[in-house]
Amino acid sequence: MESSTENRAHPPDGKRTLVVMAKAPRPGVVKTRLAQNLPVEAVTELYRCLLDDTMALARSLGNVEVAIMCPASDVEEMTGLAHGMIDVVAQNGEGLAAGLTSVFAHFTASGRQRVIAFNSDSPHLPRSVLEDAFETLAAHDVVVGPTHDGGYYLVGAKASHPTLFASDGMGTSSALERLLSRARTLELSVGFADPFYDIDTVEDLTRLAEELRLNPGRAPRTAGWLKGWELVAAQTRTGTGEP
Repeated sequence: MESSTENRAHPPDGKRTLVVMAKAPRPGVVKTRLAQNLPVEAVTELYRCLLDDTMALARSLGNVEVAIMCPASDVEEMTGLAHGMIDVVAQNGEGLAAGLTSVFAHFTASGRQRVIAFNSDSPHLPRSVLEDAFETLAAHDVVVGPTHDGGYYLVGAKASHPTLFASDGMGTSSALERLLSRARTLELSVGFADPFYDIDTVEDLTRLAEELRLNPGRAPRTAGWLKGWELVAAQTRTGTGEP
C-alpha cells in the first residue's frame, strides 16, 4: 500500500501536455543558420545533443504528458531517438506553421486542457519557466515565450485555433509580432513566459557554453559537445590546431 501511494504522488493528470517540436538530426536539415559558420556534420551532432537534453528536460517535469511532433518522414527515426519513452506524432503538412497547427488540433482534441509546444533545442531553459508557462496558460487563452530576436521559443493554448499560425513571418524577426496580431484578431487573451534565447548563431553557442560551463548537469550531452567545440575553436585561434 505504501509503494502504491508513492507511485500516485505525482501521476500524469492528462490536463497538461508538453510537445517538443523536432526534426530528425540529418545533415543540411537542422540548425541551418549555424551551418553557415560550422561544419554541417558538427552542427548535426550538436542538434542531436540539444534534442536529447531537451527531451530529458521535458520528461523531468512532474504531472505532464510529453510528446514529440515531427514531419511524417521523420517519425520512425524520432521514435528510435525517443527510446520508446515519449510518444511521437506526425504533423499534417510541411513547415513549422503546419506543425504548430497540428499540435493543437491533435492534442486539444484528446481532451488536454493545457498544451504547450516548445523548441527541440532548448535544454538550457530553466524547468521553472515551463512550469510557470503552464500556470500562465491556466488564466489565458494563449501563452507565448518570446525570444530576443523577435521570434518565440514556446507557445501554448487550450484549444485549436487553425488561423493562429501562418507561414508568413515564421523564422523571422516579425514572427512574434505576427502571432500576437492574429491572436488579437481572434480576440484571444495572451500571457507571456520569460524571454529567452534560441541557439541559432555562434554567439548563441558561446553564451550557452558559458552557462553550461558553470552547470553542465543542466544539459550534459550538450555541455560535452560544447567543451570540445570550445577547445577546437581556441586551438584554431592560436594556430595550434586544425581549423
